[in-house]
Amino acid sequence: MSEEIINRVANSKLVTFDLEDFYPKGERIHFDISEWLMEGIVLREKDFREQANSHDWSRYSGSYVALYCSTDAIVPGWAYILLSLHLAPFAAKVTVGSLEDLESILYTEILQNLDFSEYADKPIIIKGCNHKPIPQSAYVLLAQKLQPIAKSIMYGEACSSVPLFKRK
Repeated sequence: MSEEIINRVANSKLVTFDLEDFYPKGERIHFDISEWLMEGIVLREKDFREQANSHDWSRYSGSYVALYCSTDAIVPGWAYILLSLHLAPFAAKVTVGSLEDLESILYTEILQNLDFSEYADKPIIIKGCNHKPIPQSAYVLLAQKLQPIAKSIMYGEACSSVPLFKRK
C-alpha cells in the first residue's frame, strides 16, 4: 500500500477550453425602448428623436447594449438604428434582441477571430460549468471550430467528461 498516487489528469495531454476565459468584461444593459413610446406602443418620431437627443448616452461607456421593445409595438427599423448611432461613441457593442442574443453575437465574433492552431491534434475538454452567462450557441460554434483539428472533443470536467467526438 505504499504506492505513490499519480494524478493521471494532470499528467495527460488533455487541454481544457473554458469559454469563460474569453468572456468580454463590461456591463450588459437591456435597453427597453417601450419607455420612449406613447403608452408603450406608439412611436411618435418627433418625441422619440427628442428623447434620443436629450438622453445621456455617456453612461453606457464600455457597456454591451441589447436594444429591445418589451411591448407588442411595431417599431420601425430606423428607431433601432438611430439609437445605435447615439450609442456608438460610448458602448462597446450594440445589438437588437435579448441579452442572450447579445452574448451569442459577442462569442460568435470572438470564436470567428480566434486562432485554433494550438489545439491541433490534441484531446480537448470543453469546460461546462460556468459562472457567467455563456450561451449554448457558443458551445456549438466552439465544437464546430475544434472538430476539424482536435484529436478528440469532450464536454465537462477532466474527472467526469462526456465524449463527443474522436477523430478516426
